[in-house]
Amino acid sequence: MSEKKRGNPYLTGNFAPVRTEDDFDLEVVGEIPEGLAGTLYRTGANPQFEPLDPNYHWFTGDGMVHAFRVGGGKVTYRNRYVRTPKWELEHQHGRSLFGGFNPMLSDPLAAGQDSGVANTNILFHAGRLLALEEGHMPFEVDRDTLAPLGYASEYAGRVTAHPKLDPKTGEMVWFGYGVGPHPFSTTMSYGVTDASGKVVQRTDFEAPYSAMVHDFLVTENYVLFPVMPLTGSLERAMKGLPGYAWEPGKPSYVGLMKRGEGVSAIRWFMTKPGYVFHPMNAREEGDRIIAEVCLYDAAPLFPLADGRPGARSGARLTRWEFDLTGATDQVKETAIDDLDSEFPRLDERFAGLPYRHGYYAADTTGAKSVKMNAIAHIDLKSGVRKVCTFEPGDQVSEPVFTPRSATAAEGEGWLTTVVWRAAENRSDLVILDASDVDRGPVALAKVPRRVPFGFHGNWVDA
Repeated sequence: MSEKKRGNPYLTGNFAPVRTEDDFDLEVVGEIPEGLAGTLYRTGANPQFEPLDPNYHWFTGDGMVHAFRVGGGKVTYRNRYVRTPKWELEHQHGRSLFGGFNPMLSDPLAAGQDSGVANTNILFHAGRLLALEEGHMPFEVDRDTLAPLGYASEYAGRVTAHPKLDPKTGEMVWFGYGVGPHPFSTTMSYGVTDASGKVVQRTDFEAPYSAMVHDFLVTENYVLFPVMPLTGSLERAMKGLPGYAWEPGKPSYVGLMKRGEGVSAIRWFMTKPGYVFHPMNAREEGDRIIAEVCLYDAAPLFPLADGRPGARSGARLTRWEFDLTGATDQVKETAIDDLDSEFPRLDERFAGLPYRHGYYAADTTGAKSVKMNAIAHIDLKSGVRKVCTFEPGDQVSEPVFTPRSATAAEGEGWLTTVVWRAAENRSDLVILDASDVDRGPVALAKVPRRVPFGFHGNWVDA
């Protein structure tokens, strides 16, 4: 292994892949809450073989699903690779064949072959467990065995890793970017899958410029598409420069579309350069749309267009306001929290609707990295924030909310998160009371090895 690869931060520490597929009964410490029964599914990047690119990027590794099944006071763990066509082709040849963000490094055997990794999110809709990443169609896996069931081909193109489930209609609302002749195209798609799982809409439109559009926002009646200056360029990529890069000279745009009116009616709002990987939620209030997002001053994890390293930046919870009257096309921004944050979540029964409680992974050290050491709850009505900070060196994953019951009040339930215990180099599933996170874990389940840093997950009731 070259020295450059050995020093790649996404191949060391808890970013490093775990290449075994295991089934464990976990030791439980504390008491699993009565009524908490189901599975926390998480996914992340876990390259099957040593990457070809010495500048391997975390976002391009093979997907691996981690399933924590909870019930009867017990917890089991299972992990499996998502066996996409890419995974199968490389497995057949026993080595990496795809160059990730640098297609110039791909092996000739990869030419014309599917490169999907299904590594970013996993959710359950219409009876199907879908592994997602924004460059390809959803990839279905069996909810029990995690065995591959193949691409959901009815989507007919790239789909976001962050669809939104409408709690009123049961629809899955989604988009795709870079859906034109190449991944750096300015063409985007808007789509809807109905409650039965049938794709009922996919319509293309043009963005102001090519950008990595990782996530978006949906309210009861509107959709918002953030196009921010983490830009894509095929020309750059073919020259060996970054395919995706931070270009702070470009403004940020947010396209606002009324659901049911179609993409021809998108209205573009503008705001200063910044980047949002993940919003918390958005809702309508009279003639305004209000949203809470984790906003960076500069996109982290990516270089500048000339290849120089980008600035370190931490996201802060920020409120966006959009005027529906037409009086202004400017987004109003208001900082609402001073703690570095990522992976914001909410009680999903209130997705797109007025809500009060939000949760996120936090960094109390101000290190300006994606390594988070705490879980936070913010009451957006009172402004009160509660934080559970873990031991020095420990790192947390995205907090996922599960209500106590289908009729429980907003915020009454539990948060599940996976915590890497740095001193022991292994991980725990941690359960917190969502309304009392600062009291610390209600219970935890000890994994006998580490679970690599991942991206997103969701809870599915038993």
